[in-house]
Amino acid sequence: MKTRLMAAAAPLVLGAGLLGGFPMTALAKEKTAAAAPAYTGPLAQPSTLPFHAPNFPAYKDSDWRPAIEAGIAAQRAEIKAIAANKAKPTFENTIVAKERTGQLLSRAYSTFGQLTSANTNDALDAVETAVSPQISALNDDIYLDPALFARVKAVHDSAAGKALTGEDAMLLATTYDEFVHRGALLTPAQKTELKAMNLEIAKLETAFSQKLTAATAAKAPVFDTEAQLAGLSPAEIAAAAKLAAEKGKPGKFMLALGNTTQQAALTSLTNRDSRKILWDASVNRTSGGDQYDTTGMVTQMATLRAKKAKLMGKPDFATYQMYDRMVKTPAKAMEFMNGFVPALRATQDREAGMLEAAAKAEGQNIKLEAWDWSYYAEKVRKAKYDLDENQIKPYFDVWRTLEDGVFYAANQTYGLTFKRRTDLPVYHPTMRAYEVLDADGSELAIFYFDPFARSNKKGGAWMNNFVEQSYLRGEKPVISNTLNIAPPAEGEPALASFDDVETMFHEFGHALHGFFASQKYPSLSGTNTARDFVEFPSQFNENFATLPAVLNHYAKHRQTGAAIPAELVAKIKAAKTFNQGLGLGETLEAAMLDIDWHKLSPEEAAQPPMAFEAKALAATGLSTDLIPPRYKTPYFRHIWDNGYASGYYSYIWTEMLAHDGWNWVEKNGGMTRANGDHIRKSFLGQGHTKDFAQLFRDFTGHDPEVEPMLEARGLAPEAK
Repeated sequence: MKTRLMAAAAPLVLGAGLLGGFPMTALAKEKTAAAAPAYTGPLAQPSTLPFHAPNFPAYKDSDWRPAIEAGIAAQRAEIKAIAANKAKPTFENTIVAKERTGQLLSRAYSTFGQLTSANTNDALDAVETAVSPQISALNDDIYLDPALFARVKAVHDSAAGKALTGEDAMLLATTYDEFVHRGALLTPAQKTELKAMNLEIAKLETAFSQKLTAATAAKAPVFDTEAQLAGLSPAEIAAAAKLAAEKGKPGKFMLALGNTTQQAALTSLTNRDSRKILWDASVNRTSGGDQYDTTGMVTQMATLRAKKAKLMGKPDFATYQMYDRMVKTPAKAMEFMNGFVPALRATQDREAGMLEAAAKAEGQNIKLEAWDWSYYAEKVRKAKYDLDENQIKPYFDVWRTLEDGVFYAANQTYGLTFKRRTDLPVYHPTMRAYEVLDADGSELAIFYFDPFARSNKKGGAWMNNFVEQSYLRGEKPVISNTLNIAPPAEGEPALASFDDVETMFHEFGHALHGFFASQKYPSLSGTNTARDFVEFPSQFNENFATLPAVLNHYAKHRQTGAAIPAELVAKIKAAKTFNQGLGLGETLEAAMLDIDWHKLSPEEAAQPPMAFEAKALAATGLSTDLIPPRYKTPYFRHIWDNGYASGYYSYIWTEMLAHDGWNWVEKNGGMTRANGDHIRKSFLGQGHTKDFAQLFRDFTGHDPEVEPMLEARGLAPEAK
């Protein structure tokens, strides 16, 4: 499984989060309380662009801090007015009133969060450092306000509250649960202690994120000669020379690091020493004892989180975090993951033997090491399936894949159409913007696509809401997908690997989840769902990438225009079950490591992080020396910054949901408009208006079943 970064900046009060990480917040018409301080900057009112899309050229780096701080002050005033209301607490004057607050902050932070993740600079990083603890303090001031909680509780416990139905009932339940989760039932002394912890955690998360981004750029390994990069394509070597020149090392070559442990070039570099250099740069980027080392921050965050869980009366932070999940407890998450271990370890051992045999066949009598795995796996894949990545890439032009593949599948299944909007400003020239029209021709959304890697961009891929759908606020969605595809050399076409292609379909699944949002309340809208449900629509949408009717529409050779040959497609599909030892193994290990980190007591969390990681990985029963986790502890952004603490298992859990869901599609006629309408009606347009298990049952008619995933992964008994 290929994970995509769906990170989150410091969480906003409106139930916001970044998929894969940025504040998916609602922007709307102002209803600022009279007591709010005057703010007249460029973000004071919603943008006049369609759907209030961000007017990027109008914003200067110096605008963000005043706008965010004004938004914080405004929301404080709005919340204070609700808490001080002398009228009897009602659903409208308390719960719904809270949903209306924070619109200036949302407007500013939704765009700022995307910029600091996708196109940052020193000035933006400084603003993020300054405002993240302020936002943490705002959240505490809201959820730990005894007068406000008294009103929320009064509505929750009232006969009128218990009589609510549908989205109203869900909003009341989730609002009350969120207050309790954030500490509303603590004593005044405990609340003071919690606020101090939250403030320190927020500072550490921001510092970790910035240091990791800087380290990933700074630790790109340098090579003296082109010969050291033998095996890479001329375009890749040219890109390495260009990067070195840009970094002040003309005549040399640099390989930019991706965010994961594995690096793309490891599949191609023929020089084993070069592979080792690249590997060491990747795994040691933030644990070398230098200015980029994050291990001390990890210790502090893990300890603080464990102390926070203890203060909240929970046995550990994982239990505390999972209060609202589809999988309710860390024990159940681990039980689910442990179920894969026996078959997966057998697969890892079997594949390791194949790779060592491949090395010996070349006259390399070596002991297989972690930096050799991808190289020899690619050789075995070529030999076993006659499949070469260089054969594949010419068929996957980035923009054609988006417009004739991703968009085409959405058109055929859901009736959507997409219109390029060159009049809408973007924050980087390699982006594109589109207007999205619904099946009836009505305006549905605005969509931005930012595909290429940059040194000032976080790794991975994610979806973000600039504007979040809400009938309460009269808002329609403005959404972006951000990826890290290797940019083309000058004059060359932008080509994607098949992994990139699947990522494009994956992130667009999140976009569809946002497009089809049809909720009154912003905190229940679209992708504002549990961590172990939100990846379901995105992984489900990956299936369209290889659907013949879709694939043949976009996979055209960049020079000849010929459709991708059926035999090449067959090879791609056949090869998908190969290298599962790495493909599933690295993700499962990372997910287990995440839970292990967040089950520690405060005393246990204080131990040296790399020593703990070694013990935790050894206990998995998997071949973690040859196949380390997808993210090692010091660069595991998902769990230390992006809101996936105790939630990385979600990628595996939702993959199960996605395979089971696609099994339903195949049994019910495939990619039809009728099925598209059913998907949209049953779960893709429902946000968090129902229990997540019920949403899945509404779609498939049954509870989740793991067998389709095992079969797809080649781990089912009959597939062994």
